[in-house]
Amino acid sequence: MSELKEKISNLILSYLQNKNNPLLSPSELYDLLNDGTFEIKDFWRTVSELEEKYELTFTKKGKLILSADAGIYKGTYSASSRGNFGFVTTEEGEFFIPPRLTGGAIYSDTVAIKRLERGAKYYGKGNEAEVLSVISRGLTTVVGDVYVRKYGKVRLAEVVPENEKIHLSISVSLKSDISIKSGDRVLCKITSFPKLPGENARGEIIENLGDADSKSAGYRAILIEHGIRTEFDSDTLSEAISVASEKISAVGRLDLRDRCIFTIDSDSAKDLDDAISVEVTENGYVLGVHIADVSHYVRENSFLEKEAFLRGTSVYFTDKVVPMLPKELSNGICSLNPNEDRLTLSAFVSLDKDGAILSCDIQKSIIRSRIKGIYAELNDIINNKEESEFYNKYAELLPDFDNMLTLYEVLSKRSRRRGAMELEGEEAKIILDENGDPVKIVKEERGVSERLIEQFMLCANEAVASYLYDAGMPCVYRVHESPDPEKIDAFTFFARNLGIDVSPLRTKNTITSSQLQAVLDNSKKTGHFSIVSSVLLRSLMKAKYSSVQKPHFGLATEYYCHFTSPIRRFPDLCVHRILKALLSGKITEDTYEKYENMASLCANASTEADERAVYAERDIEDLYKCIYMSGREGETLSGVISSVTSFGFFVKTDELCEGLVHIDTLGGGFVYDKATHQLARGKIKYTLGMKVTVLVDSVDVGLRQINFKLKNKK
Repeated sequence: MSELKEKISNLILSYLQNKNNPLLSPSELYDLLNDGTFEIKDFWRTVSELEEKYELTFTKKGKLILSADAGIYKGTYSASSRGNFGFVTTEEGEFFIPPRLTGGAIYSDTVAIKRLERGAKYYGKGNEAEVLSVISRGLTTVVGDVYVRKYGKVRLAEVVPENEKIHLSISVSLKSDISIKSGDRVLCKITSFPKLPGENARGEIIENLGDADSKSAGYRAILIEHGIRTEFDSDTLSEAISVASEKISAVGRLDLRDRCIFTIDSDSAKDLDDAISVEVTENGYVLGVHIADVSHYVRENSFLEKEAFLRGTSVYFTDKVVPMLPKELSNGICSLNPNEDRLTLSAFVSLDKDGAILSCDIQKSIIRSRIKGIYAELNDIINNKEESEFYNKYAELLPDFDNMLTLYEVLSKRSRRRGAMELEGEEAKIILDENGDPVKIVKEERGVSERLIEQFMLCANEAVASYLYDAGMPCVYRVHESPDPEKIDAFTFFARNLGIDVSPLRTKNTITSSQLQAVLDNSKKTGHFSIVSSVLLRSLMKAKYSSVQKPHFGLATEYYCHFTSPIRRFPDLCVHRILKALLSGKITEDTYEKYENMASLCANASTEADERAVYAERDIEDLYKCIYMSGREGETLSGVISSVTSFGFFVKTDELCEGLVHIDTLGGGFVYDKATHQLARGKIKYTLGMKVTVLVDSVDVGLRQINFKLKNKK
């Protein structure tokens, strides 16, 4: 937009935003706003553009008003996978788009909608709307399965998107030399969208991913669908090699190389970004959390920083990692490998004997980790003491580790006292053979050493967030808002029906995490903890990044950020950059504003990246579970009902594989009760947590779906 158009646009919108101003026609508004710097044609052109963008609209009398004042909003369309209806998310909230009112919108389109008024055909609760126009298409490429038909020498093909929410078929033409066959999964570029209902889009195939049921095609498809960047360009790689070769210097840093500092991680971890130390003092403890100084190597406005911003986070799959930074940094110069000098940013958190944070001191430092501690080995020492086969390996460090265990107990008790929630799901550990195929699935067990590191990192993150807040500096906070009261009411009703004591929630005051944790504790007495924990998790808000300080409900902390993993999370890198700017003592009004803007951009982008990673990791896990279950059709398995819907219920087997028992396989007459999470027909009820025996009916690796049937149907 030119400066003149931007000026006119701002004048118009500012006038319309003031609700005390009278409504005017365009001509009247021109006469009022014209200061002699623009002509009537420029004004009308700007009005037309604002109308096309649905920023403003006309009343029946030809007066200008903001579109939002007329119930017209812009948002992102999300189609349902089970019908031709959808939802649009706007700043005003989420709207339901009934069938026949979708206006040709496709999944992820940016659309303009108009709220339906009372008396309209599809009016229900007042959150229904009609799509007026598709402002811009969200899809440029799709992953789908191809179906080839041959007419003489001409081969035509149709691509059906894998994502069931994309209600679109794409016609593509194939050249005779392209190796494509029916059943292949492909990446298809959309070249034109349908103009009339029922028409196909048109496109061209960019990449053949292989047989739709193959592991490689499924893997690649998931990465593409979730926008996971897998390749570093040459500029980024060259920069990584260059900075990684720089000589490490202790100048200007606190030298901690003679301190007992070490890492604790999994045996397979190669990106070691946190090391720890503990000192017992007269008043309590000093917890040292020493984090790789990634910002020293990933400099502002560098190729590395730009790529890290786009990725947002490393993504961890069953058998590989897609790193945020090239291996020269993530596994090399930034990884706190044992017996190697490494640049760090150290947080020394002073705690009293009850684990309360007294102060936090941040220092640029240099360390030399004594050893790469392994969770399983240290857990074995905790359980078996001198009898452990790993005792001698860690003998030199065990006095410090004993102090760490004592501090862990202190922090853990304090965490529970203040109401931090302990929501634990059943995480699957997928065991692979030499070919990378799944051969066993077991529950991921967390021992004391894993929980110790978790508590230490939580403590450091809280201390650093408080440090920046008290200093009046910007920060990328990790926030978790209080839950929706209606969802907690529904959760309470569900838990009560399971026979769980929900008396901690009988209060007229705001629900606290302590009250919810008390209900979780009560659920352990009934054997329903896993299911109740899962339902409660779905009832809570999602944690997100924000440049505005807000409490973290689940952790019961007023201040919280991510500081401890800058190798694999971009928000941590931003927090480091702000901390080092503060330590430099060179904060000016301009630099403050720069870091404030950086924090805002980082928070928004990192929240989106975090969601992408979570969904991609979940889909990869589902892919491996389907491969594991493939070929086991007809086998009998035991499990529990993990989710109930209007179209059936999902069963999680003892091997943590989840499949659907469709309502059609149960016989007719079943009614879904959302409040009690059950399907019922008379006295026959299928509810959450119920133990059942199922038969494996079918497995679709391409769609990542497992279908079960009840073995002994009631």
